[in-house]
Amino acid sequence: PIKLRQAQVWKVGDQFFRIVRLERLTVEYKATTARDAKQGIHVRLSKKDFCRLLKEAELLTPTKTSAASKDADVTKPVS
Repeated sequence: PIKLRQAQVWKVGDQFFRIVRLERLTVEYKATTARDAKQGIHVRLSKKDFCRLLKEAELLTPTKTSAASKDADVTKPVS
């Protein structure tokens, strides 16, 4: 099964899909022709249709900047 997360980037052919908003039954994503493009087309689909779209897709690893921001979000215990 596919584990969807917000900010994931998927590559399908020459298109990149970045998940912008993930809800219980729907997915909003931005379709671009470059991985880090600022401009793109926003699309809203059901999760079922989005997963069908990803059948031949490749999940790309996070860039260093997004990995660093993820680490910054982790709360550390106060001693």
